[in-house]
Amino acid sequence: MPFKAILAFEDGSVFHGKGFGKEIFNVGELVFNTSMTGYQEIITDPSYKKQIVTFTHPHIGNTGINTEDSESKIIHASGMVVKKFCEKPSNWRSSESLEEFLIKNQVIAISEVDTRELTSLLREKGAMNCCIGSLSSVSERDAIKAAKGFEGLKGMDLAKVVSTKKEYEWNEGTWPENHKSEKSYPIIAFDFGIKENILRLLTEHVGKVKVVNAETPFEEIIKLKPKGIFLSNGPGDPEPCDYAIENIKKFLKEQIPIFGICLGHQLLALAGGAKTHKMKFGHHGANHPVQDMLSKDVFITSQNHGFAVDINTLPSNIKVTHISLFDKSLQGIEFLDAPAFSFQGHPEASPGPQEIQILFKKFSLMVEDYAET
Repeated sequence: MPFKAILAFEDGSVFHGKGFGKEIFNVGELVFNTSMTGYQEIITDPSYKKQIVTFTHPHIGNTGINTEDSESKIIHASGMVVKKFCEKPSNWRSSESLEEFLIKNQVIAISEVDTRELTSLLREKGAMNCCIGSLSSVSERDAIKAAKGFEGLKGMDLAKVVSTKKEYEWNEGTWPENHKSEKSYPIIAFDFGIKENILRLLTEHVGKVKVVNAETPFEEIIKLKPKGIFLSNGPGDPEPCDYAIENIKKFLKEQIPIFGICLGHQLLALAGGAKTHKMKFGHHGANHPVQDMLSKDVFITSQNHGFAVDINTLPSNIKVTHISLFDKSLQGIEFLDAPAFSFQGHPEASPGPQEIQILFKKFSLMVEDYAET
């Protein structure tokens, strides 16, 4: 049964609606996502740690939750905001409702909110700190106070919070035939908040993938004699992740192939001497046009990031490979003096278009060249 719920902002504004999921309250940075499908993948993406997601698509929950599409084992988003919530899903793959999934993961959501108004507010003021809660668990006054007390994502290292505690090998290929590479080059994937479909694509294109904790020292990785290093997506501010930045600098000197996505892209750029900054409201959606600067081809991509690399701070040994056609922000880089490149968006999709998955093929060729030298 729905319950009375509120969404309270740090500026004192409050939205009322019907709550579903767990009757609790939580705080986080509110961002909007423009994807029309894939809410299961979105809320289980570790990159949404400490964020509350408002969906611009008006109906959420229609297809329920299935056993295959989650990008991690739990919900990482701090809450959901939707216009209309579907209590009774209809889909042949569904094994439980969205509300059952939320309750199991101890997450709250609010519906009957004007998400168009909310999105306009976020576009005008930028991502805002807020509190989402049931009125049985928090008063309006205390919710506003909680929103004001949230420290924000700037300066927050969340990669080590969501990272795997134990290293493991991943050998599941891509759907539906479980495609795997016939090659067996050992690849190390640093888990800063890695999505499972990234691991599937690495297995399909490169081969043997070992996933390690974000803070695993360079010396331990080198002993494994990797033929490639993958830097995953993840939440929070990249600048406090000094352990990762120092590791990457050493891998660059060793000339080991490196591929970074999202947070991994930002960390690679920081290791190369560039700087990052907090965006006004970030990119969150599956319809972002990105241009390849060499071929001039335009790709429609999936995006999820609130920080970006400052294109004006790139040193001379790093070239720009991709640019966002929405706001001209930096989307891709490649080193001229090392086999290293990265992409800001999510080429693995999940959800979203798959056309820029060619970047995994590029990494595969780099690994193969390195392995044969």
